[in-house]
Order: sequence, then structure tokens, then C-alpha cells
Amino acid sequence: MRPRLAIPALLALLVVAFLASLAFGELRLSFGQVVAALGGGGDDIARTVVRDFRLPRALVGMAAGAALAASGVVMQAFFRNPLASPGLLGVSSGGALGAVAVLALGPMLGFASATLWALPAASVLGAFLATGAVLMLAQRGAGTERLLLSGVALNALLGAGTSFLLTTTAGHFEVNAQILFWLMGGLESRSWEHVWMGVPAILAGCLLLLPLGRAMDLLSLGEQSAQSLGVDVRRLRRQLIALSTVLTALATAVGGVIGFVGLVVPHILRLAFGPAHRRLLPYSMLGGAAFLLACDLITRLFPLGLRLGVVTALVGGPFFLWLLRRPR
Repeated sequence: MRPRLAIPALLALLVVAFLASLAFGELRLSFGQVVAALGGGGDDIARTVVRDFRLPRALVGMAAGAALAASGVVMQAFFRNPLASPGLLGVSSGGALGAVAVLALGPMLGFASATLWALPAASVLGAFLATGAVLMLAQRGAGTERLLLSGVALNALLGAGTSFLLTTTAGHFEVNAQILFWLMGGLESRSWEHVWMGVPAILAGCLLLLPLGRAMDLLSLGEQSAQSLGVDVRRLRRQLIALSTVLTALATAVGGVIGFVGLVVPHILRLAFGPAHRRLLPYSMLGGAAFLLACDLITRLFPLGLRLGVVTALVGGPFFLWLLRRPR
């Protein structure tokens, strides 16, 4: 497909996914009812369902999908490694451990009322610590093997920490269930508080990333080439890793642990429209938002107890294996 048709096509896909997300659920609504409810009209039940329950869920899903996809693009450019993603390198696990610590220890330490707003702060802190650990482990030659092995080791360590926190809540069944459901990812019970907690910051992070697309294109030529063309490589790398980490942490805080979005979406769009980051970044943000809404819709249409993180893994796992089998 021609690049100039990408934005209209992705916007149309996102609008369809958004309206479907508002229309389908236990109570099926027509698109006409959805549009009327969004405008403040229609019957009271449809308006309440759409505006108070499904609209916040859809907005959080769109923001989380855009953040994870954009973070995947940045990680792949930062490491010049097509297999890099926040999940593989431990950033998501670090954010998860920080958030689980709040969920597990908050009620015990007496700040349960502040848990909602403590969650993103702890998630960002955990993600930054995990990122620092990966960079430290891989600083002597950040090749594909070293990066992946560092990510595997760190994911195992952070997973052990999360499991330990789960054991500390063994007698608190409500907290334990909340953590388990959160670790599998999901957008259930998302409210307007979650929207205000994550969506504005994610939107700001995405907007700050967009002007860096050209510099990312130059960075893909190599550090020396980029520097000779006027790019402050050290500053650019700091900006990229900071923005990617914050976006991943915020997406994790509002949606739980959701893997493979940052790997699948950028690769599909790169194959379709080319590798230029100036285009790939906005394409991935739109595509990631639509992809996560579609996966969330699957969890609602098929009453099999599927969680959002399970659905994205079922899509992303085979895709990752296919990437490993490609000769290039």
C-alpha cells in the first residue's frame, strides 16, 4: 500500500474498532445507538453503558496500544535490533513489579486509598530501574544475543520478585485475585479515573516522540554517520529511552501486563509501508491503538475467560517465531 494512503486506512480501521468496542458486550448496541449516546441522546441505559463504562475502557485501550507500539518502534531504533521490544528487554516486567508492589503492600501499609495514583508512579520507577539494569548488563557490545539474554535473565529475576509479592498476599484473597488478573492484562472496570491517570501523559509522550522520527532515521545509519549529519546521539538516546520507558510504564499501569504489541504492530507496518521512522511512528501509534481494541473485543465476544494479555500473546508468539525463522 502507498504510504500516503496509510493514515486514512489506519484512521478508518481505528474508528471501526472504536465504534465496535462501544457497541459490543453483554448488552449489544447498534452503531446508531452508540453515536446517539456519544452525543448525549438516546435512551438512558445505552447512554450510561456507553459513556460511563465502555468509553473509558476504549480510551484506555487506545492509549495503551499506541504507547506500547510506539515504545516498540523506539526500542528497535535505539538498539538497532528488530527483535527488541519493551517486553523482551524487561521494561514491562519492571513496571509490573513496581505496580504489583503497590497492589500487594499498599493495603498493608495503610495507603490503599492512594493506590490508584501510586500505581503509575511505582510502575514508571520499576520500568526505569529495569531499563538501567538491561543497559548495564549489555553495555559491552549490545548485540542481539547479549540483549536477549540480558532481557531473559532480568525477566526471570523480576518475575521471581513478583511471585514473592504474591506469596505475601496469600491470605488476602481479594488483593491476590486483583494482582493475578492485572498480571494477565485487561481493560475491565476501567473508569474515568484511569483515563485521567494515564491517557494525557501517554498522549504527551507520543507527541514528544513524533519530532524525533527524522533523527531516528539517521541513527539507523549508525552513530558516527548520524553524528556527522548533526545529530546529538547521546542526547537522542537519552530522550528515546526515557520516553519509551515512561510510555511502557504508563501503559502497564493502566492496562496490566500486555505483551507483543510493541513487536507485532511495528513489524507489520514496517513490512507494509517501509522502515522510515518519520512515518512508522505515527502509523504504529494508530495501528497499536486499533490492534489493542480489536484484541479487547475478542475477549468480550468469546466468553472463554480470555484475558487481554493472553490474546495478544496468542497473536504475538507465533509472529515472533516467524520472525526468528526469517533469513534476514
